[in-house]
Amino acid sequence: MARYRAVFRCFSGCPGEYPLTQALYRCPQCDGLLEVSHDIEALRERSASAWIKLFEDRWMRTQWPYGSGVWGKREWVAPEVPDDSIVSTGEGGTNIYWAERLGREIGVPDLWVKLCGNSHTGSFKDLGMTVLVSVVRQAIAEGTLATRVLCCASTGDTSASLAAYGAAAGLPVAVLLPRGRVSTAQLVQPLAHGARVFALETDFDGCMEVVKELSRRRLVYLANSMNPLRIEGQKTVALEIVQQFDWESPDWVILPSGNLGNAAALHAGFRMMQDLGLIARMPRLCIAQAERANPMYRAFVAGSDTIEPVTAQETVASAIQIGNPVSGPRAMVALHAMKGVVEQATEQELADACARADRTGLYTCPHTGVALACLFKLRAKGLIEANQRVVVVSTANGLKFTEFKLAYHERRVPGVESSGANNPIFMKPDVDRVAAAIADMSS
Repeated sequence: MARYRAVFRCFSGCPGEYPLTQALYRCPQCDGLLEVSHDIEALRERSASAWIKLFEDRWMRTQWPYGSGVWGKREWVAPEVPDDSIVSTGEGGTNIYWAERLGREIGVPDLWVKLCGNSHTGSFKDLGMTVLVSVVRQAIAEGTLATRVLCCASTGDTSASLAAYGAAAGLPVAVLLPRGRVSTAQLVQPLAHGARVFALETDFDGCMEVVKELSRRRLVYLANSMNPLRIEGQKTVALEIVQQFDWESPDWVILPSGNLGNAAALHAGFRMMQDLGLIARMPRLCIAQAERANPMYRAFVAGSDTIEPVTAQETVASAIQIGNPVSGPRAMVALHAMKGVVEQATEQELADACARADRTGLYTCPHTGVALACLFKLRAKGLIEANQRVVVVSTANGLKFTEFKLAYHERRVPGVESSGANNPIFMKPDVDRVAAAIADMSS
């Protein structure tokens, strides 16, 4: 069998390559972003059909580490990480939900939702964190890492995932959160896992600046998606979507995005499958942003390839409340390669989209609401056609956002008219009154 390998290389093309176990987050020559580069020619020694068979044979098996949707595709992710360094919670392998009723309502019967929030910590972040923490564990075993402290800035989900995987690996974790801007469920997760939680009087972008400086001083290992190891794990979402459709690409993928790493990750996955002959084409991409945190949308509307930072305003889609996205250049490449568009959703639109989807059997986080609202807009414009297969990526579990759900139904979301509110009916335990109310349901 060919020996597969992957290294860090400059995303902009500077010469040089660096081992994945090196604590490196930016190109040493141009200070630009890095990417994980695979030996594609070695991977081509196995045919497309052979890769498909291998991935199918491993799919969600009990044999370590193939209970993970990420490590079942290890040759395409981090091929040199040994079994005893892998830190996994069985991430990936999440359901792709046929949203039949919602799809019929909007005239797209082939509508699906990839439920990435049905993961260990309740978000797609687990897919990237398993790779990052496993590589860190390998580097520690090899004696090549200067610090054992893992650190991230977060709007909630990244901190929960890093804390869980750090705890599983026995590594110390520090997380920096914008004070008062994460849900209770997101705050309690890193606390429960024993992470050191810092609530800073700033937004996500301010937290990120602190983490970057701490990593520059070599006090922490940076675990945000600036680190391309995160992208490698998250790209398996693309592989899973295609696998769940019997190795065919959908026509569209709608993706809520803030820091834009997930857009880059999806492109990396689809591009690799196309390069190795597993698919004939990539789907089109819609990057969906909240109107109050929309730097990529603004660049797209202006026809610019440069994403100018903005000051993100408060949005209920808190995980994508990011005004200065680290992975902007990566996402712009993804957008062009996948013939993509960028759309935005107001607070009213995303809240109503959540309520509408929930009434058809889904239970959506506000970020998925952003993606759904953008889907509705693209369908209304005719850009998405009735006969096309569309996948919405749901990035987190709706149970993390109980406060938002309750506030919507109690009509307490600022600036939002809760047209889909559904409140409890309070009455005495009178059978006839309850029966009369139930009878109204069928009229």
